[in-house]
Amino acid sequence: MEDSRREDEHEAVEANAEAQGSHLTTPPQERQEGPVRRRGRQVKHSTTDQRLLDNRGPSDWVHTDPWRVLRIQSEFVEGFGMLAELPKAVTVFGSARTPPSDPFYAQAEELARKLSKAGYAVITGGGPGIMEAANKGCHEAGGTSVGLGIELPFEQSMNEYVDLGMVFRYFFARKTCFLKYSVGYVGFPGGYGTLDEIFEALTMIQTGKITSFPLVLFGVDHWTPMLEWIKGTLLADGMISVADIDLFQLTDDIDEVVALIQEAERERFGLDVLD
Repeated sequence: MEDSRREDEHEAVEANAEAQGSHLTTPPQERQEGPVRRRGRQVKHSTTDQRLLDNRGPSDWVHTDPWRVLRIQSEFVEGFGMLAELPKAVTVFGSARTPPSDPFYAQAEELARKLSKAGYAVITGGGPGIMEAANKGCHEAGGTSVGLGIELPFEQSMNEYVDLGMVFRYFFARKTCFLKYSVGYVGFPGGYGTLDEIFEALTMIQTGKITSFPLVLFGVDHWTPMLEWIKGTLLADGMISVADIDLFQLTDDIDEVVALIQEAERERFGLDVLD
């Protein structure tokens, strides 16, 4: 009974926060002065995703789940509304643990700068590491720097280089926005989250859910062992076809990344994006 009452109280607070739009965008004062960084503060709390998915008992559908469905719907509406007029964009994934001293940080920053100059907005998860580097490069080049964050058990703020941002409660709503508003993905070295986005994109490309969608993995030495496993195990065991090996490219060349994205855009829209 006590747990149920606490859940109801949390739902009420959450509904009020949603009505106020508190999970939308980095506040203007934070974007101007930089966000309050709380990376060293390990305050663990439950998330909306967890309460939705980690429920193994009888569900109080009548009183709880319909409201969750409406919140999920509102998250899609808010995300689509915020990004509807976004220029063509490229999403950059990579580890949140990459420090500014790492060469990959500088390369992500330079890539985002060149993408911005080529007319692309840059989308990241809005956090630190590679995400911060890509947002920084785009922001400082005068482009549109976007952060699509996610509610996590440990508190994390948007990096200070996000111009347009939203914190999602549900991973699948966020993933849909990444795919819907990107013309391609670039994956820098990262952990489980990066692998999740890469393999989900591969699945969507393989099944034809998205077409002429370049997926570029940056860092040949880092990604080659994975490619060898795909060839030596998945392909060798008949789990994928030979054509599936070509659904992504590996490179260490920033200019090649931009060229691959532009080439895919030409194929998709039948126009010369270089003019």
